Amino acid sequence: MHLQEAIALIENAQINKFLPTTWADLGCGTGIFTQALASIIHPNSQIYAVDQSVQAIQPIKSVRLKFLRANFEKDPLSLPPLDGILMANSLHFVSDKRKFLEKLKVGLSDDGSFIIVEYDTNESNPWVPYPIDFISLKKLFLDAGFNNVDKIGQRKSSYGNKMMYACEVQWR
Repeated sequence: MHLQEAIALIENAQINKFLPTTWADLGCGTGIFTQALASIIHPNSQIYAVDQSVQAIQPIKSVRLKFLRANFEKDPLSLPPLDGILMANSLHFVSDKRKFLEKLKVGLSDDGSFIIVEYDTNESNPWVPYPIDFISLKKLFLDAGFNNVDKIGQRKSSYGNKMMYACEVQWR
């Protein structure tokens, strides 16, 4: 996926663009969605890019970027309170999503949000071991106490003719 495609998928999120915010991109990979997020948030914001493999992510604008090498599901993460969490093609690696969300809620500000990008399927494969379609994701977050789960984008995946969705989840 190219940067402009990643931006188009998440740009409809209701992110505060007028004040600096602090985000984490869990499972950032090569950083394409880290860069997409950086292009739509306030320039003086900060993003913690987390991945278990070392990545060299090119920053955009004047967003401060800090890379943390860690397994976002299993390792303790030393992060400040977060205004948002981005998970692009990474939630499908988490087997116990409910327990994982409970862990993440602790570090999310009262008006924090998630941006999730996932494949709209429940069929697993070697590359997507624990998939979650949009309907299941919505139920998961609502059951975990989140208030709004809105689809903000979708596109056809380059792999396997599946659809991908992007959604925004509001904590309060």
